[in-house]
Amino acid sequence: MSARADRTGAANKRQRTLITPEGLSVPITIASRGSRFGALVLDWLIIILGMLMIRWLINFIGGGVLDEAAGAAEEAVSGAGEFLFVVQVIVLFLAWYGYFLVQELGPRGATLGKRAVGIRVAARGGGRLPPEAIIARNLLRDIEMFFPLVFVLVALIVSAVGEDTGNMIWAAIVWLLIFALFPFFNKDALRAGDVIAGTWVVEAPRTKLAEALSTQGAAAKGSSAVTGVRYDFGDEELSVYGEHELQTLERMLRDAQPEALSAVHATICNKIGWDPGAGDERAFLEAFYAQLRAKLEGDMRFGKRKADKFSDAS
Repeated sequence: MSARADRTGAANKRQRTLITPEGLSVPITIASRGSRFGALVLDWLIIILGMLMIRWLINFIGGGVLDEAAGAAEEAVSGAGEFLFVVQVIVLFLAWYGYFLVQELGPRGATLGKRAVGIRVAARGGGRLPPEAIIARNLLRDIEMFFPLVFVLVALIVSAVGEDTGNMIWAAIVWLLIFALFPFFNKDALRAGDVIAGTWVVEAPRTKLAEALSTQGAAAKGSSAVTGVRYDFGDEELSVYGEHELQTLERMLRDAQPEALSAVHATICNKIGWDPGAGDERAFLEAFYAQLRAKLEGDMRFGKRKADKFSDAS
């Protein structure tokens, strides 16, 4: 068996089908454990470099007060030194936690490290990522990795100066290994934070919205080839969805599963108050897709953007 065949087989084992709240059947690929580890290393490097730059900037603005305070030892620290030290602690705290929270709560659901390797966080239920899920999975990361790593480093330093650490270092290593190996004992490569938060990490290939869909079928002709009916939607009807739903609808139209077409057709009709009947679902959805896309692109030209159905155009 060739290496290419091995990679294809491994990728197929990571294939899943995500059912969205709108009834869309979306094929996804679970991110590999290697890509997740690579993204985490990149993120930690970015955070560490950022923290060093923040400390240098605060010290530069304060005229070296932080360095003087660090070297003061038993001497009294000036008020300016204490103030800048507190500012530094607050800024570093916000940088450490805000880095993951702000980026994963964004429309891409990915940090810089995840975007670099082509993966993102997604809700296992197929809905929107709630803030509490992102907060939970990132707080758990400290318990899984950061705290045991700190314990190991502290134990090594204490041991290096001749102090007895007892079993602390071994306890910290066991703690770290339990959580580090957790993704290897479930098929979706979930870490403990993903289990608690109801999330998983999936591949997010860099693909553009397909231009071809807007030039085919009812999307191009404006009317159905089956019934001859022309579907025209008003701004109020199109405003119920945003960019996320547009992308999901495009993937569903490309997949072209009949049961998914019917389910999404019924969902959209209920949402906008239409009753066009059955048998012409694809033409209806193609027309809705084309007109929704045109509306979103037109709004963006005027500085208005609607990320998904939950957000207002801004």
